[in-house]
Amino acid sequence: MPDNAISRCIELIQQSKNIVVLTGAGISTSAGIPDFRGPQGLYTSRLYDAEKVFDIAYFLKDPKPFYEFAFDFIALESTIKPTPTHHALARLEGNGKIKAIITQNIDGLHQKAGSQKVLDMHGSFLSSHCLRCRKAYDYRELKLMVLQHVIPHCSCRGIIKPDIVFFGEDVKYYHQALELAEKADLFFVIGTSCVVYPAASLPQFVPGKIVIVNNTKVDLKVYNIALEVESDIDQFFTKVMQEGKFI
Repeated sequence: MPDNAISRCIELIQQSKNIVVLTGAGISTSAGIPDFRGPQGLYTSRLYDAEKVFDIAYFLKDPKPFYEFAFDFIALESTIKPTPTHHALARLEGNGKIKAIITQNIDGLHQKAGSQKVLDMHGSFLSSHCLRCRKAYDYRELKLMVLQHVIPHCSCRGIIKPDIVFFGEDVKYYHQALELAEKADLFFVIGTSCVVYPAASLPQFVPGKIVIVNNTKVDLKVYNIALEVESDIDQFFTKVMQEGKFI
C-alpha cells in the first residue's frame, strides 16, 4: 500500500472531530468468519440454504435450518478474537476520535474489542427473546441450548429467536445511524462493498469526507471520497495506528 495513503488517513483523522465508521463482513474475515458473500461464504458455498436460514417467514415455519447454522456459528464464536482493525477502532474511540461504529455484522467483535458506541444494524446473538411471551434471554442462555443441538424454547413453549435481523424484518437503529452520518465530518467505510441496503445508503448523507478501506474495489457513487484504499485492512490500520501514534 502506498505510504501517502497512510499519511493521508492519519491527517484526516487528526483533522476531524466527529468520525463515524461503517463496517461490514470484510473486517472480520481475518478473525476466521467467512464473508457471507465471499468465496467461502454462506451465500456461495451453499453449505446452508441461505434463503431458509435467514428468512423470517421460513424461521416461523421451521427454525431448524437457522439453528443448524447457529450451532456452527456459536461453536466458531468461542474461538474467534477481534482483529487488529477492531482493536484500532476501539482505541480511536477511546482516544475520543470515533463517535460511533455502525456495523452490518452480527459477530459482536466490536464489543469484544472494547468499542462502546456500536449500532448493530443487523442485530447480534448477544440477546434473544421468546416470540410468544417476549421473555428476554442473554447469550449464555441461548448458547447452552444451541450447543445441545436442540431448538431453543421458552418455558411458555414459544420459540426463542436471537435478536438478529432476518430477511423480511426491518434493520435496527437506522434513524440513529442516519443522524450520525449526517453529522460526520469524516466517515469510514471499512470491509463492506456497500451493496446491502439500507446501510449502503448511509454514505450518501455524509456532509464530510469519506474514506474507503476494503480488500476489493467498492463502487460508491458519492462526490466526497477523500481516500480510497484497496488493500489488506488489518495491515493498513496497523500502520495507521503506529505511524499516527494513536496507540
